[in-house]
Amino acid sequence: MKVSGANVLLTGATGGIGQAIARAVAGEGGKLLLTGRRTDVLEPLAGELHARALAVDLAEPGEVERLVSEAGEVDILIANAALPATGALDTFTTREIDRALDVNLRAPIALTHALLPGMLARGRGHLVFVSSLSGKAATPVSLMYTTTKFGLRGFASGLRIDLRNSGVGVTTVLPGFIRDAGMFAVTGAKLPPGVGTRTPEDVARATIRGIERNKGEVDVAPLPLRVGAMIASVAPEFGAAVSRRSGGDEIAEAMAAGQAGMR
Repeated sequence: MKVSGANVLLTGATGGIGQAIARAVAGEGGKLLLTGRRTDVLEPLAGELHARALAVDLAEPGEVERLVSEAGEVDILIANAALPATGALDTFTTREIDRALDVNLRAPIALTHALLPGMLARGRGHLVFVSSLSGKAATPVSLMYTTTKFGLRGFASGLRIDLRNSGVGVTTVLPGFIRDAGMFAVTGAKLPPGVGTRTPEDVARATIRGIERNKGEVDVAPLPLRVGAMIASVAPEFGAAVSRRSGGDEIAEAMAAGQAGMR
């Protein structure tokens, strides 16, 4: 599916990665509806890109339904909104668990459920789910985040199978460590030598590529991280041991500390 001329709904538009995706979609000629919680970022971005804006908190009851009712016809959904949800499970309140599940997993599923019938009726559309390499390989002190990203990847994978030959494509984008903006960047966590990063613009380009080539999954990470995630997905204990020896525990702890107030 071509982005040019398509009606594109982007969630999580106010984060650094969301802003990069928004600019990439606008650059390809997509007609954007941007959503997010931070109106101080959302409205200027919408003005810059000549897009529509709608402030939405996907953790609140009824907000998904309100978004769908105001969105109109949507050709492409880019479900990018997410909460970090890092830290040991016993540090979460029940409300924080619910928020992580609602924003990271329930909202993309509910939006798909609401928007998919129209896409199927038109015989065209595309659904993009921004997951994470954490959706392939579990990391320490990030249980809830990992749970939601594994779930999102599984949902997208099953959906792609079900929608084969329907005219509606499905893509999962799986970023690794993203510098300059996003959940990792804001923590200031330091990576050991040799562990590379990518940029928000790399994620944006991968998103466009996934849509226009109907790619099932697109990893956005240097080769060593992609290989590590692949190994961990088929040999979890071995992958975890390699990660520990590479400083993975220290990185995860630093990220969890930096994201403690972002649940």
